[in-house]
Amino acid sequence: MPTVSLPAAPSPGVRTRRLRAKRVVNTAIVAASSSSPTPDALADKKVVVLGGGIIGNSCAYFLSRRGVPCTVVERVEIAAAASGKSGGFLAGGWGDGSVTQPLHRESFRLHEQLAAELGLRTYRKIPTLSVAGGRRMAADPPVSWLDGDVASARLMDDATAQVTPLELTTRLHEEAMKLPGSRTVFGEVVDVLTTESDSSGGTRVAAVTVRDETTGTTTSLDADVVVVALGPWSTRASQWFPDVQVPMTGVKSVSLVYEASEAVADEPAALFCAEDRNGCHLEVYPRSTGEVYICGCGGSEYIDEERLLPGGDLERADAVTTDQKRVDAASKSFKGLSPGVGGAGPRVTQSCMRPCPPDALPYLGAVPGVDGAYLACGHNCWGILWAPVTGKIVSELVVDGKSSIDLEAFDPGRFMSAAQKRGKKIKGVNVGEQW
Repeated sequence: MPTVSLPAAPSPGVRTRRLRAKRVVNTAIVAASSSSPTPDALADKKVVVLGGGIIGNSCAYFLSRRGVPCTVVERVEIAAAASGKSGGFLAGGWGDGSVTQPLHRESFRLHEQLAAELGLRTYRKIPTLSVAGGRRMAADPPVSWLDGDVASARLMDDATAQVTPLELTTRLHEEAMKLPGSRTVFGEVVDVLTTESDSSGGTRVAAVTVRDETTGTTTSLDADVVVVALGPWSTRASQWFPDVQVPMTGVKSVSLVYEASEAVADEPAALFCAEDRNGCHLEVYPRSTGEVYICGCGGSEYIDEERLLPGGDLERADAVTTDQKRVDAASKSFKGLSPGVGGAGPRVTQSCMRPCPPDALPYLGAVPGVDGAYLACGHNCWGILWAPVTGKIVSELVVDGKSSIDLEAFDPGRFMSAAQKRGKKIKGVNVGEQW
């Protein structure tokens, strides 16, 4: 993994200037330049991607495929937060009838394509079952490892898939870094500097200030383009682009990983389980290794912006702790459904945060009034699924000046006030954790 040390001093001549900008709506119809950029111009473009998770690395990967090198800035490590601790459930049809339908459909297709391109070992298509615990059903369940108190188990969707996000994120990063000029910088993003724009009358990005947490020194990375992909910590963009509010809640949840089982490897099926007496509504994802990943443990904690900002107790990905009570509750629930797999208890217990804007829709597109600034964050529970299409969209915006998907609903400049019901849905029916 190519990495670089931060330069000793900031680049000269960059000044910070904040100008009031009119609200601009992102749509699929964005004026493109009269001619396509030359390969040399693309290679010379200074693109800085903030965040080393699956969204940031997907952006870097798709930009690299267009000949655009990127500097990826990450504070802790690649896939340090949810990108290394998520379940990786993929469902192409679960956004049908909503504004997210194109994201679901296109990204589901891209996941299969990426699995082949990147040589992923953990991607596979699996069915999804709806499961309820209780008195043992008369007929055998669809998979043998549901050998406990299972009252019902029926097919919900036979066209879903699963990937281990850590593998996908790591491979996206490795491939993106192969393009000459690409690099990884480890440090905390302190600010995004802007200067007056010659073309729009507003501002344009000029540099990113990064603090090396080992030495305490700060420096500026020159930038023509900045992509904010910091998950829940993307709310900091409200400070960098003060004319645009980026409200965000971090939903902190527990997850478990169980030792590999031959039965799970041979009979894969994702399970969405009804809420039980332990306060859990388990989501169970079998991995190609035979391991079992579990979330939906209940008791999620909602983290406000103050705790995510500098000085907050959760300002770093590695500050997220795990609630042992939810671990115990979920372990008990899974053991009841599958004593053969769950009897020994989980091998891994962990927590991470998913980033959720007030309307549960992602911020995806250009920042109004700031040339070269883009948001790619707030993907809620669909961050792993939507990562490839997000990377593709960002690459289109940077290179072509327009997106192949209508982005109006995801406008980074939208004013968000009315909270909507959140959580995974399939054709309008709640099937995941709601809050």
